[in-house]
Amino acid sequence: MTLTDPGPTAPTGYRLSQLDQLEAESIHVFREVAAEFERPVLLFSGGKDSIVMLRLAQKAFHPARIPFPVLQVDTGYDFPEVLATRDRWVDRLGVRLIVASVEQAIADGVVHDDGRTTRNRLQIGTLLHALEEGGFTAAFGGGRRDEEKARAKERVFSHRDEFGQWDPKNQRPELWSLYNGRLHPGEHMRVFPISNWTELDVWEYIAREGIEIPSLYHAHRRQVFERDGMLLSESPHNPLRDGEQVTERTVRFRTVGDLTLTGCVESEAQSLEQIIEEVALARVTERGATRGDDRFSEAAMEDRKKEGYF
Repeated sequence: MTLTDPGPTAPTGYRLSQLDQLEAESIHVFREVAAEFERPVLLFSGGKDSIVMLRLAQKAFHPARIPFPVLQVDTGYDFPEVLATRDRWVDRLGVRLIVASVEQAIADGVVHDDGRTTRNRLQIGTLLHALEEGGFTAAFGGGRRDEEKARAKERVFSHRDEFGQWDPKNQRPELWSLYNGRLHPGEHMRVFPISNWTELDVWEYIAREGIEIPSLYHAHRRQVFERDGMLLSESPHNPLRDGEQVTERTVRFRTVGDLTLTGCVESEAQSLEQIIEEVALARVTERGATRGDDRFSEAAMEDRKKEGYF
């Protein structure tokens, strides 16, 4: 065979779809972490991204059980529908659930509630305490690069120092998907298996796999009020301010979290096909559209991540 002779032609009929490629990449990350780190844990909120991660972990280690626990940081203001879905997934897969409660962390003096700081921000100290207490060396998170500017800067393996902090200027190269998991005592790694996915990819995967998600993601009637350009749920945790009025509208949630900060959008999308069509036409990310904690400043997410946020 000469240099100009290509030799036998390789078969060209086998090509992975985009979802299959993303799935394979994520499964590879899960297996790398399980092989490299002594005590990993999966951060699991019960929202769509963490549920997709749990499904990917299930596939990565099938037919064995998922070889690490799942950890939820509970603000005390979580949507009941999300917690119910969380519990069904945990029971279905037989994984160990660890709940790190912000309320308990306040009572124990781990974090300080000054009456002004949001429960979402108090999750930082609660999370870091839970990771340290459990001795976890790696924590899987559901962050995606398309969500927000700070998350676009993050590597798949995101190093955290001995204080749980993130330095965006000190990220390790990941050429050819080679990951550096070396840690010094007290440090840990945040790992983002679906970092390269988009919101649309997540929804298409949910539809393809028939994955159960909280009913909040589908259009439903809800008592809401408008604040700072967002529709928030009526709740005892959400006292109305002067001039705010409650109305009933047909809405759905693009993301779920602390109900005092997580907004919904008016929508008639009830089926997965309708949601996918709606997401495909959206020009604002789900966090930019419906997460009040990202509106405090231009760098709100990056500031929280430097302190140890998800």
